[in-house]
Amino acid sequence: MSDQDAGAIEAATRRLLAALEALEAAVERRRDGDLNEERLVERIHQLGGDRSRLTNELDGVTAQARALEKVNRDVAKRIEVAIGSVRAVLESSEQ
Repeated sequence: MSDQDAGAIEAATRRLLAALEALEAAVERRRDGDLNEERLVERIHQLGGDRSRLTNELDGVTAQARALEKVNRDVAKRIEVAIGSVRAVLESSEQ
């Protein structure tokens, strides 16, 4: 084997090693990407569950707020009636 052949084989071996290293790096990046994708899918699933839970909580709180608003209106009307009664008593006692 000549020096020229040995040099060509050595250069080809270096190129092959470089290509293998590049392939290993690409495989590692792909594996990391797949792991990130799995994590994202899991996180999206969790967020969907959180969204459902929050929707239910919001519906409950909204119903409570509406009930409190109704009670508030009823109490305000009762207070107005009571104030009217007190005024009527005060007016009648002043005369």
